[in-house]
Amino acid sequence: MTPLNLNGLTSQEAALRLKTYGANSLPQQPALSVFDIIQRTLREPMFVLLLVAAGLYLFVGDLGEGLFMVFGAFATISLVVFQEFRTECALQALHKMAEPVANCLRDGLQQRVPTKDLVPSDMIVVSEGDRIPADAILLTGDALLVDESLLTGESAPVTKMSTKFFNEVEFPEPGGEDTPYLYSGTLVTQGSGLAQVIRTGEISAIGRIGHALSLIDPELSPLQKTTKIMIGKIGLFAFFFLLLVVVAYGIFHQDWFEGAISGITLAISLMPEEFPMVLAIFLALGAWRLAQHNVLVRRAAATETFGSISMLCVDKTGTLTQNLMTLTEFSHGQGFIKLSEQQGTDFDQLQLLILTALRASALKAVDPMDRAIHLQAQTLDLVLSSAPEKTYPLRPDRLAYIQQWKSSSGVVFAAKGAPEAIFTLCALSLEQRKTLKLQIDHAAKRGLRILAVAHTTCFEERGETVDNLTFEFLGLLAFEDPIRAEAAESVAIAHRAGIAVAMITGDYPATALEIARQAGIDTQAGVFTGDMIKLIDKEALPGRIRDIRVFARITPEMKLSIVEAFKANDHIVAMTGDGVNDGPALAAAHIGIAMGERGTDVARESAAIILLDDRFVSIISGVSLGRRIFNNLRKALTYVMAIHVPIAGLVLLPILMGLPPLLFPAHVIVMELVIDPTCALVFEGEPGERDAMLKPPRQKDETLFGGREILLGVVQGCVLLLAILSVYVIEYQTGASEDQARGLAFATMILGNLVLAISTALPKGISIFSRENSIFWLIACLATAVVMMSLYLPEFAQLLKFERPPMYADLFFGCVMALIAGSWLAVWRRLLSSAA
Repeated sequence: MTPLNLNGLTSQEAALRLKTYGANSLPQQPALSVFDIIQRTLREPMFVLLLVAAGLYLFVGDLGEGLFMVFGAFATISLVVFQEFRTECALQALHKMAEPVANCLRDGLQQRVPTKDLVPSDMIVVSEGDRIPADAILLTGDALLVDESLLTGESAPVTKMSTKFFNEVEFPEPGGEDTPYLYSGTLVTQGSGLAQVIRTGEISAIGRIGHALSLIDPELSPLQKTTKIMIGKIGLFAFFFLLLVVVAYGIFHQDWFEGAISGITLAISLMPEEFPMVLAIFLALGAWRLAQHNVLVRRAAATETFGSISMLCVDKTGTLTQNLMTLTEFSHGQGFIKLSEQQGTDFDQLQLLILTALRASALKAVDPMDRAIHLQAQTLDLVLSSAPEKTYPLRPDRLAYIQQWKSSSGVVFAAKGAPEAIFTLCALSLEQRKTLKLQIDHAAKRGLRILAVAHTTCFEERGETVDNLTFEFLGLLAFEDPIRAEAAESVAIAHRAGIAVAMITGDYPATALEIARQAGIDTQAGVFTGDMIKLIDKEALPGRIRDIRVFARITPEMKLSIVEAFKANDHIVAMTGDGVNDGPALAAAHIGIAMGERGTDVARESAAIILLDDRFVSIISGVSLGRRIFNNLRKALTYVMAIHVPIAGLVLLPILMGLPPLLFPAHVIVMELVIDPTCALVFEGEPGERDAMLKPPRQKDETLFGGREILLGVVQGCVLLLAILSVYVIEYQTGASEDQARGLAFATMILGNLVLAISTALPKGISIFSRENSIFWLIACLATAVVMMSLYLPEFAQLLKFERPPMYADLFFGCVMALIAGSWLAVWRRLLSSAA
């Protein structure tokens, strides 16, 4: 038998045990290695086509061109692998940030320790809403209700009772009532207590079941799934054209090799393989950027939709306020007195009031109000010499926390909670309630939170139950929770961005209105209480709360009704939550935001986003960044669509017009070496529009990349195609050689691509020469150097079939055409913006 020990391990003991027993985690999917990424990249259709083209050149065509193709294919693949590896590193960093933590006693202090670092004999604090982090024995605390359905399949929670002695060897299988055994992965649905870890990792109950839960593949976002289907369809379309061009060349020109090369070139040009790469990079790096603003994304789809929030439902405590409760005033029923001004005649009454409140608080204070009461008790030298015999947690029908204590005169019941609940326990008259309510209203209007305190004593042999007792009212306690300094400014930013902010709290209505007023939340429509919600039909609720922005005396179950009502009013709803009962509301909201510091495991599991610092300003920063990610991703996808139009057209149209081929696979490779880093680096790194948070959220049905963006990309691409083809035809028809015309058209295409990229990516109000565009200029300089070498370096020019460079006047003409074709839309938009 092992005796009760509440001190916990020292850090040194824990470190030694971690080496002995290993990490408290199930086997995880290994991170993608560079070799894995290379294998996946080589299976992409475009790279298969590149390698086929390289093989044709090596074994049928020119050896030099073949080697160049191999080098080009290797460079293209290397660039893609680099981007994929960068994305994988960002995802691994996010996974590390999302690791669960447990409340653990180490070195005699309560600390938040990563769950994977727990070891046998660690002391852990388990509370309502927590996932049990390891197999453990409940030693002290309430009778817990634990949902073990994950292990047993039984939906009904089972009761867990504490024990002072246990045998570590005898750890039974999950199931059974009134046992002290807690199992890893199960959920505490009621109560709290202190437990000692017995088994961790693969030897725990969940570890022995298997690895299936930890090896689930991450799900693609809806947009990624749609894009994957679209790429597959385009691939079939490109393969059909490949066969068509090969057969046409073979039958009409008797040149199967040239037909194969032209067909492969056309197929490569039609494959927008950048789409999935751009999506993966933007979603992963976007989530990483959000994490730098203390917004941790658990589901990729949230990155796409975070910037579209139109209704933000937030909790008061800890989000708008500092969650640093200070006990400032008290009342015995004749009016509130500041603690700093209390007189000697009030001291005995104050001691009894604080002692009773202390007896009605958790021994290991976690709740901010409990901590404030413990601190005031220390100031008055009040110490509890024992633990409570029994605890009666909060219930929806009794919002009071009651604990039973052994005393010399019998059994003492200490209660604290919502004033209305304590008034009922004390059976106060209507007149008494009115008098106290006036005091409470006055304090609440100053933003103070109020708790009422009561006690009663009875003899054990009478067998009284708490529901049959009549308590004696002792007084009221007033707590101050200052509003965060940045809250009002953040709410104002949200309003300017067209985002309505609603505050939902369980606090007193007058307190809620005062805090809302201080935070700048609209209070003109008044406050809507939980009692009002109970009286309204579900169908009528959306109309009743359309203009309401302050909700008070709201239970967690009512939050779901509020979320559904705002959704019915066509809002994109984001909902914050931290409790076990907030799970349904978080899951129902378009974006559920769980509190990272004080939130329960259930809330975090239900939410799409975890707020790491619980601050309202972080949500607003996340919305701003979400809008930037969305806009830049849309621009990048439009650019990819636009740039593939001239590439495909310049392969196909010269064939149809009876002109010499303009593009070969080598040219497409060089283009890809420009396009890929432009998509992944230039667009992803661009700052957001300066007026992004002065615009209303996008419409609910507005897609990231729909018909409008496709049409815009095609139009931009067709203009660029027309310009490049005009340069090629004019140059060829005015006496230039095929090589000169091809070289000039290629230079025009590269420059037009760069101009199109920067004109599409550049936000309004940002200079093209700003520091944010340094990556673009680096890519532009490298691309320009490649063009100059391809035109004026004979060996390189021969590989690209240029050979003779164009005249300088012709090169100037090509540059002007590229500049006009790539920037016309951006210039037109800026002229319209200036005129407005």
